[in-house]
Amino acid sequence: MTQTALKAGPGAAWQAGRLAFGTASALGLARFAYGLVLPAMREDLHWTLAEAGAMSTANGLGYLLGALVTAAIVRRLGTAAVFRIGMALTAVSLAATAASDAYLALLAARVAAGAAGAVVFVAGGVIASRVAARAASSAPITVYFAGTGLGIVVSGVSIPTLGEHWRLAWIGLAVAAALATVASWSAASTGDDAHAAAAGRAHVRPLWGAALAYLLFAAGYITYITFLSAYLADQHAPLGQVVFTWTALGLAVIAAPALWSRPTARWPAPRALATLLAVLAGGAALALAAPTPLVILASAIIYGATFMGVPAAVTVLIKGNVPSADWTATLAAFTTVFAAGQTAGPWIAGVVADHTSTEATLAWTAILCAAASAIAIAAGRACPRPAVETRA
Repeated sequence: MTQTALKAGPGAAWQAGRLAFGTASALGLARFAYGLVLPAMREDLHWTLAEAGAMSTANGLGYLLGALVTAAIVRRLGTAAVFRIGMALTAVSLAATAASDAYLALLAARVAAGAAGAVVFVAGGVIASRVAARAASSAPITVYFAGTGLGIVVSGVSIPTLGEHWRLAWIGLAVAAALATVASWSAASTGDDAHAAAAGRAHVRPLWGAALAYLLFAAGYITYITFLSAYLADQHAPLGQVVFTWTALGLAVIAAPALWSRPTARWPAPRALATLLAVLAGGAALALAAPTPLVILASAIIYGATFMGVPAAVTVLIKGNVPSADWTATLAAFTTVFAAGQTAGPWIAGVVADHTSTEATLAWTAILCAAASAIAIAAGRACPRPAVETRA
């Protein structure tokens, strides 16, 4: 690492840490916390697992719509402004989820939360990539994605204690998202918005293997965290176990940069991606081995320590294989692929689980992530890494 990079390190880490409130809100609160609220909503509103999964699918559809428009909005408004607007809209959409118990209204709120979350995810990922380029380190990228764990921890220690009061849970999530908006506001400033306005063009075909693996990952990983609380409820898990399992999962996400920053930086990107996917598949399968508290806890910790490493590895892959002028468009395209997978995954897994059991949702995650790992390995052998300019 150069002397300049060493000097930039602390400042880059501080900015990435504040920027991580973006993934804490857009992912940890607006998407994954739904899995904690689901048991109370399912009981109060008399949902089937398919209906519950469709709610997560609606969030994925909104995420898809948001990913499709982010690059165009960035060209018009700039990356920092788009990130901030997305954060504010995420908080508003969470508050709207508490306003009605009508199924269509709830679907609309989940769509809005997904769209706002995608805008935050893409814009924040681009900002984190620029911070990483200036610091000559991929650490800011992994720190940014690890922020998701903070949102999961906040949700895990609070929502289960509210019991059947699911509306109060959504209000609390909205307040937390508003605080995250304030905390991350100044971190979005990069001084690169004039450069960002030319959002570039997407490079997906040269990275087809990573894109296909990302699609399968998206369809698979989301079902584990969506139905984890439902699975625990079917196992008659006590409140303490639910809180402890979710909190451990979130803390594992926060700790992930310490585990994966060096491999992500030093290994070839396809190898890092394939390894993360394989470990994730094993972690999901572990919960099926024996429905005991310790085994389920171990599964949740492995899942938490790896699943946000996948988008971080994909972002590093894009940063290393695509010219910096095209980062926004390429990351938006990959997020669109990702959104398509996570839109279909929960609903399909919910339908299967309705005819079998909630264990099917964990098997779904394990199978698809294992297949994604195999594809990443094959594509990495077939497609040598090109040399491109990566500095902002």
